[in-house]
Amino acid sequence: MKSLFERRPGFAPEQAFVVHLGLETGVDTGRMVGRVEHVVSRKRARFQSLDELVIFMTEVLHEIKETTRQTC
Repeated sequence: MKSLFERRPGFAPEQAFVVHLGLETGVDTGRMVGRVEHVVSRKRARFQSLDELVIFMTEVLHEIKETTRQTC
């Protein structure tokens, strides 16, 4: 019998991001500043808030989903 870890699907590279938090970030205060890069497409953006980070990630993942849907 496989362990729970072995049964889980792997992480898809299409959903991987690198997030670099700037020195101004204060997670305890809710301040999020930095940059983010999508690993596969290499699209990148700077963000000044958690909302901006999530918006960028959502847009990129939506584009990937649409591209994948069109090629199938």
